Formats: sequence, structure tokens, C-alpha cells
Amino acid sequence: MTRVLTAGRKEPASGEMRSAVVFLHGYGANGADLLGLADVLGEHLPDTLFVAPDAPENCAGSPFGYQWFPIPWIDGSSEEESEAGMRRAVEDLNAFLDALMVDEDLLPEQVALFGFSQGTMMALHVAPRREEPVAGIVAFSGRLLAPELLADEVVCRPPVLLVHGDADDVVPVQSLPEAAEALQQAGWEEVFAHVMKGTAHGIAPDGLSVALAFLRDKCGF
Repeated sequence: MTRVLTAGRKEPASGEMRSAVVFLHGYGANGADLLGLADVLGEHLPDTLFVAPDAPENCAGSPFGYQWFPIPWIDGSSEEESEAGMRRAVEDLNAFLDALMVDEDLLPEQVALFGFSQGTMMALHVAPRREEPVAGIVAFSGRLLAPELLADEVVCRPPVLLVHGDADDVVPVQSLPEAAEALQQAGWEEVFAHVMKGTAHGIAPDGLSVALAFLRDKCGF
């Protein structure tokens, strides 16, 4: 049985919705952590609804934060617990996206996923395995999990933007070219990348500008 994800939202500035961005936060954070980006993006995407769900599990290392799944080297969980947690979170996120599209009367091509860190891991895992492609995936400071499985499990290939700081000491910047290579080997034609110079584990203004351009030009928002 899937868990219902609680989500914050920012309505379209124009009052008329034609698209939606779903923010997927990182380990130990919450939806509100990324929803503030809607203030910046919304000025340029006036017909876009921004939604930011909290991940389904409380995070042991962050009393007020959430996690999509346990991370063994951080919280001492086992690999089995981590994998089981991710499988369950995948079901939860898919159910959330399905409900969002029904409730808001949106088509998959009107919805983009915008992940950060562990949220990026979720976006890059979930979107390619859905029956219909979303408009695109913005993937900040994360990695592609189980790249060796992607070619066999991929169902659709939405455009992907990979963004990473070259001073990231949480998820190494090398994760970006590794993900890009795996995506291209699995048949992706639209994979874009941007490295934020001097940026640690975060989202810098130049990265956000590139993400905005991607949402407008490649996702059609």
C-alpha cells in the first residue's frame, strides 16, 4: 500500500495552469526546502504550478527532515533496508504523480521533475520507468542509481538536464559524467549538462538559470 505524500504548492502566477514542476528534495530536508525556488522560477514560468512533496520517511539524522530511503553510510542501515526503502518510495512517488495529473488535469508532457541530491536519484530512477514520458528531468547534485539496469528497464526517455557543483563534497561531481554516459548508452538523445564552478552541494544562480532555460526550451513551459 502506497503512502500519501504531503506537499506544499505555489500556484501559477498567471492564475492559469498549463504545466507543473514537481520538486524532489534531498536527504534530511523537506519539500519547503526547494519550494522557495518557485519564487524565482515562477516569474519566468507564469503558467506553471510548483509542487513540493515531503519524502515518505522521517529521517533519523534530521528530526525535522525526511528521506526517500535510508542511506547506509550515513544512518547505519543495511543495503537491504536501503533497497527496500527505495522500492517503496518509488511506488509512493509514482502514486503521487498519477494523482497529481488526475487532480490537476495534466498530461505527463506537462509535468517536469526537479530533483536535488537524493531527490535527483528518485527522479532519474522513476521517470524513465513510467509508461509515458514526463516533459523533462532537472537533476541537481545527485547520481544515477544502478546504471547497469537502466538499458534493460527503460520505458521512455524524457530530456534530462544534469547539474553539479565542482566542489561538491557530498556527491562527487564525477557522478555527472557517469550518469550522462549511462543515459546515452541506454538510448537517450537529449542529455544536457552544466557544472557550477566553485559550488559545493547546492544550487547556484548559474545552475538555476540553466534549469530555467531547460524548462522553457526543452520542456515547453
